[in-house]
Amino acid sequence: MNTNNFPRMHVSLYVSDIQKTVQFYSSFFGTEPAKVKNNYAKYILESPSLIISFVENKERVQENFGHLGFQVETREQLNERLEDAKAKSFVPREEIGTKCCYAEQDKFWVNDPDGVQWEVYYFHADAEFNDPHYETAEATACCTPSENRAKGEACCTPSDKLKLNLSAITDKQKCC
Repeated sequence: MNTNNFPRMHVSLYVSDIQKTVQFYSSFFGTEPAKVKNNYAKYILESPSLIISFVENKERVQENFGHLGFQVETREQLNERLEDAKAKSFVPREEIGTKCCYAEQDKFWVNDPDGVQWEVYYFHADAEFNDPHYETAEATACCTPSENRAKGEACCTPSDKLKLNLSAITDKQKCC
């Protein structure tokens, strides 16, 4: 392993079940953790260059902090990762030619066992338009606003997101 790829970003997340987390991320990243201890696991990745650690602490798991993700260099890399993720039944949603964050992108999303959303995307070009649903206070990476949310009702829980094929949701439904 080449460990000279610096600077390297580090992220640490609280998780509810370290064994489920290690099983998911070992499959998603295609590698085993560099370190595993009781209630702890750490991956050191070269591509993307990232150190990510997980600490089991159910009380500190947080929903809706945003999402994590990484950009791939080519469409071919995106398609390879997408096919691999689909084979593992990880992909709840694909977005092709979307305009998000003022950029045109092709992307797909996966959710870890605690509902943390990962975006894997290919960047086409900057855009002057941003899909309006990304600009609302109620929007998350996988749910858009709905009448239920406007009434203060929950859109969907992380476990609901894992069970659903979010690509099958119509614009009219606007939510999980």
